[in-house]
Amino acid sequence: MSELLVKNVSNYYIDRKFGFFGKKEIKPVLNNINMEIKKGEIYGLTGKSGCGKTTLARCILGLIDYEGEILLNGEKDISGIQMVFQDPGASLNPTKKIGWLIEEPLVIHKRGNHEERKNMVNKMLLRVGLDSSYKSRRVHELSGGQKQRVCIARSLIIKPRLLIADEAISSLDVSAGAQILNLFKKLHKNMGLSILFISHNKDAVEYLCDRIAVMEKGKINS
Repeated sequence: MSELLVKNVSNYYIDRKFGFFGKKEIKPVLNNINMEIKKGEIYGLTGKSGCGKTTLARCILGLIDYEGEILLNGEKDISGIQMVFQDPGASLNPTKKIGWLIEEPLVIHKRGNHEERKNMVNKMLLRVGLDSSYKSRRVHELSGGQKQRVCIARSLIIKPRLLIADEAISSLDVSAGAQILNLFKKLHKNMGLSILFISHNKDAVEYLCDRIAVMEKGKINS
């Protein structure tokens, strides 16, 4: 059964070569994309920079307009999708402690009381390979890999149906990147998590993913 179904999705932007009064030219970014991610599957999407991978992710999250249809578990409600971004440092508020950052999504979505949220944060820290002592730390005290673990914890704390990882290891060194790949594997196994893993790193995609699609110039080939 499908976790995510992308049907005939297209996206374009309007270019004016000679400024505001120039002739409009429609330039496609995504061209009739069709893709299916099955429940509990790690689906890899790879391709060169600028091919449209991140644009597709933004469409799936509902951040930009598109033509076509995107369904999560057969519904148009995509609130069950969370994303892990390329730069973990830019995704975290440096003025807040790690415990607050991970608890914040629970507060926003009104999940549990204070004590229940505290327990959920502790458990999620352990799931991503950190311990409860990290709750009192701030972003600048963490390594790149640790920051990405915190971002993953924030994304998973509200139990999404689908996790999108967009170039989640590209800003990390080789060792930290390998550890994050193994963490995704562990989370997939233990939580039955469905993952859309987007990366230009073909070796990483082949190591992690059950199926792979290649995007080129806004088109996709499975």
